[in-house]
Amino acid sequence: MQTIDVLIIGGGAAGFFTAINVAEKHPSKSVVILERGKEFLTKVRISGGGRCNVTHACFDPKELVNYYPRGEKELLGPFHQFCCGDTMGWFEERGVELKTEDDGRIFPVSDSSQTIIDCFLREAKKHQVDFRKNHAVKKITKVNDLWKVETNQGILDAKKVIMTTGSNPKMWSMLQTLGHTIVPAVPSLFTFNIKDPRIKDLLGIATEASVKVVDTKLASNGPLLITHWGMSGPGILKLSAWGARILADKNYNFQIQVNWLDEVDKEDCLASIKDYKIELAKKTVQKNNPFELPKRLWQRIIQAAGIKEDMRWADINKQQTEQLASQLTEAIFNVNGKSTFKEEFVTAGGIDLKEVNFKTFESRKQENLYFAGEILNIDAITGGFNFQNAWTGSYLIAQSIE
Repeated sequence: MQTIDVLIIGGGAAGFFTAINVAEKHPSKSVVILERGKEFLTKVRISGGGRCNVTHACFDPKELVNYYPRGEKELLGPFHQFCCGDTMGWFEERGVELKTEDDGRIFPVSDSSQTIIDCFLREAKKHQVDFRKNHAVKKITKVNDLWKVETNQGILDAKKVIMTTGSNPKMWSMLQTLGHTIVPAVPSLFTFNIKDPRIKDLLGIATEASVKVVDTKLASNGPLLITHWGMSGPGILKLSAWGARILADKNYNFQIQVNWLDEVDKEDCLASIKDYKIELAKKTVQKNNPFELPKRLWQRIIQAAGIKEDMRWADINKQQTEQLASQLTEAIFNVNGKSTFKEEFVTAGGIDLKEVNFKTFESRKQENLYFAGEILNIDAITGGFNFQNAWTGSYLIAQSIE
């Protein structure tokens, strides 16, 4: 039986990126990718709404690590070796034109994830990577200096094994038998389910806001989007990522405080309302919205403050003024449950980071065993950051292999 030099388990983004970089650096080594499914790169296909958000326009490693609720400390060194600009260069050198959108997300100019898939398949073939579908790994053991990998299609011997299987519980269990500690998985990147008359039927309304989880230190700001289920948008998704474990412990039943004016506090808001009572005295509150909030949202807020439809600014009393300031800057909403954010199911959890050497992404428990991507207890907010973690780990593995 031929011994494989480098065996990669998992035919996704990290698996292909590792394989191509290893094969390019070591043309004489045999490189094999095993994929349990019928297709390669399935997550790449659906990522970024089918457009594939390959990375983010954040070129300072110290700034970049701030987007990772788990992995911030560990990724600083690796990002100094291979960062977002390196990712852009890598793809462009291989004929993939990229573009940066206003929010910093980077996509192929084609707006199609197929461009990235084609690039990976083309480069893998060019560098003679052997990629095999329908190969489910059943068991991994070490015999002397070789790995024995038992699959549904037979046993393979390998000198080095690289695991890029994402948040796959079966693979995590196998790694536990090899001495690794697994941090249990909980969902990250999810939207909040909220039933409240103040946002009912306001589907699609978006505005800048700051949000806090009551009785915790969790806080975030950014665009907040009202959905059929409740609230989403970057501000909410950031909270879900940073609060992944805290919110799981609460069984996704908690309260949030929303400031629809983002950074304006209640005192400043009260002062502004008093000014508007003089400036806009004869005008109705409903039709004259000085805070420039979306029209239908403003109508719900003044309704919640007890202000009737035809009331003029001059007519609102002290209690209504207080209520309006509260509804604008410290509105409390009950969250009961969560929903997955689009198709992007991201989990917090995986291999304990203390058990990995982040210079090489090699296991500290087992020699010649490496990890890249979401198999590790690393995750990020939305915007291309989870892919950047995968590219960086994969690249450093390829550089470290001799």
